[in-house]
Amino acid sequence: MNTADQAISAQEKIRKDFRWNFIVNMLDGTSFWFGISFMSVAVILPLYVSHFTDNPILIGLIPFFGTAGYLVPQLFASNVVERASVKKFFPVTLGFFLMRLPILLLAPATFFLAVNQPIWALLAFFLMYAWHTIGTGWQIVGYQDMIAKIIPVDKRGRFFGITNFMGNGMGILGALAVPVILSRFPFPQGFVISFAIAGVLIFLSWFFLSLTREPAVKSNKPPVSQWNYFRSLPQTLRKDHNLRMYLLAQILFALNGMAAGFLVVYAVKTWNMSDAQASGFTIAMQIGLALANLFFGFLADRKGHKLNLEICVILGTFSLLVAVIAPSPLWFFLIFFLRGAIGAGTYISGVSIVYEFTDAENRATYIGLANTIPGIMAAVAPLIGGWLAGAVSYQAMFIVAAVFGVISWAVFRFAVQEPRHVKAAPLP
Repeated sequence: MNTADQAISAQEKIRKDFRWNFIVNMLDGTSFWFGISFMSVAVILPLYVSHFTDNPILIGLIPFFGTAGYLVPQLFASNVVERASVKKFFPVTLGFFLMRLPILLLAPATFFLAVNQPIWALLAFFLMYAWHTIGTGWQIVGYQDMIAKIIPVDKRGRFFGITNFMGNGMGILGALAVPVILSRFPFPQGFVISFAIAGVLIFLSWFFLSLTREPAVKSNKPPVSQWNYFRSLPQTLRKDHNLRMYLLAQILFALNGMAAGFLVVYAVKTWNMSDAQASGFTIAMQIGLALANLFFGFLADRKGHKLNLEICVILGTFSLLVAVIAPSPLWFFLIFFLRGAIGAGTYISGVSIVYEFTDAENRATYIGLANTIPGIMAAVAPLIGGWLAGAVSYQAMFIVAAVFGVISWAVFRFAVQEPRHVKAAPLP
């Protein structure tokens, strides 16, 4: 069978298996986001680390690894992913060892080390969290390319919207359970239980993901060394002005995000909140995630993803200004509701918009560029935020981050064109 016939046969199989793939990948996403609600990066993990240290730089390592680990490796993986005939290998085979396994190990490490060996417990936490996030970064290009391959362009918004709505809807149950767990079980038992539940659910999501039916499609692109691949990337950027403006807007948005990992720490320090009280913010965040996923998913299918990202930047900036003037911790329920909505919109549209900048042959390269370049700034941003919080104040850091948000919105609004309405720029 020649390449053209193979492509036609693959498209027929993709259409035939669309409903199956939609369901099993929806169950994957639902289980995954349900599990993540038990170890929220914005609330639960900073609370856990705060039992060992109040150093804002160390606490800033949580969003640092969460962004650097997730985003930076992607460009290094995209060359291999782009030429792979089956993308499923990366999230399923590699993903089990690189992404899922360290979460399964987090609960026993906490159980054995947190009380008697606190320094080793903190070191083990950062080791396994870095392992998880960097592993996620290595396999996520393959996952995204697989989803773009098996889910048609006019169905992707609702796929991510419905999937994340269900996952975050279940996550509300997790968010309701976590304060009860942390209040009824003394440290570290409450965190052990939360991490164990997260590990089981994230493993279950892997099982559903492994059921994906993906036909093999041989790439027409010849093999190229990693060195020559990297050498070709500047020319790709020079040829695509719209992509460059998008990357600039995302870099500025990453600086707006420098404050996200410090909001719960600021609330706890300002109003002397307990773990159980502060973990309640997860409920508001999960509600925001669940509701916004449906809104952003269907809006993206109708209006495109750029509008979603503009709305997210506005919400991100507004939430930080509310944090500055908040007279009581009750306001942080609104803040975390908005942070949940931002997470929904940026995940749906930050992932999906990149698919529309180019064609299938070059998609993995664009995914890598669009995630790794802003990802470098997103990795540095929380460290800058931690330094500002320690050297000046948390409020000053929130204001600086809000200023970057305003600039980011202006670039999105006036310099980036909706790629759905622009002819994809070919690679050389």
